[in-house]
Amino acid sequence: MSTDQQLEDPENISDGRRRKGEQRRRLLLDAAMDVITRDGVTAVSQRRVAAEAGVPPSTVTYYYATVDDLLVDALTRVNDAYVRRVDALPKDPDEALRGFAALIAECAETDHAHALAEMELFLMAARRPALRAQIDRWTAAVDAFLTPYLPDPAARAGVAAASDGYFLRCCTADPPPGADEVHRALRRLIDREHAAR
Repeated sequence: MSTDQQLEDPENISDGRRRKGEQRRRLLLDAAMDVITRDGVTAVSQRRVAAEAGVPPSTVTYYYATVDDLLVDALTRVNDAYVRRVDALPKDPDEALRGFAALIAECAETDHAHALAEMELFLMAARRPALRAQIDRWTAAVDAFLTPYLPDPAARAGVAAASDGYFLRCCTADPPPGADEVHRALRRLIDREHAAR
């Protein structure tokens, strides 16, 4: 299976064999995320994912020749969800920034362990080049979101770095920052950049 292949919604696939294959891939990705959520990303192996999914190990190797292939698809799936949510933010600039802040803070407010698993996947890209494309994709999505607020690329990079830092802080701080705190911080940084011009 090619790791750059996009995940499809099985309900939209009319071919029965392809639909079953997509359902099986989703089962394996769910199992991989369960392993990461419980034991960390380094615990992922084809055998562990097979046991978690309740399928023979050969099923995992049929869809994912290597663990990196599996991790790339897992990160792609996570990234798809985040990029879709950024793309769906309101057009009103203040509402959009509040929505972006809520997206960042949400990990601490919903399923903290799962959000930490997602963060582990993103951080692993520093050591696994196969995962880099998804990090670059997320960086581009955040840059595009911030462009209407800050035309200067250097200013956008600073605010994007702050948003990445808040993602990490929401996964690690006790208590984690809430959406209002994240919004105030991002708004302050954007306003400061405007004042400096």
